[in-house]
Amino acid sequence: MKRLKYLISFGLSLLIFLAIGFTPADCVPENDKETCEVPHLNTNDKEIDYENCTYKGFPLHGKIKFVDNFPDIKIKIVDNFPDLKVKMVENFPDDCGEWKVVENFPDVKVQIVENFPDIKVKFVDNFPGKP
Repeated sequence: MKRLKYLISFGLSLLIFLAIGFTPADCVPENDKETCEVPHLNTNDKEIDYENCTYKGFPLHGKIKFVDNFPDIKIKIVDNFPDLKVKMVENFPDDCGEWKVVENFPDVKVQIVENFPDIKVKFVDNFPGKP
């Protein structure tokens, strides 16, 4: 009996919802036609800008300091399906994915984590940058 009441209540709610008419917030009437913008489904929700080689405004190249607390970026080191390939260099870390480890005046502070990373990184010897 409770299931029947629930189904009837749900059905009536659905009918009222459809009768009133549902218009998404992105739909705008234009020239007697309603146009709707479909949200862009981004498969890479990591917010990595490969063109500028940044993540949320932080450069993914340059002088890096590894920290335990208060990082700018949290990374997970992986072997497969990385978001960024990184090459450790001694001089001129100017290209995307080239990192030089420093203790003072870093461009970015990075923490290595196992869970909930911002980006996944694979360390390579050649061809750093976008995988």
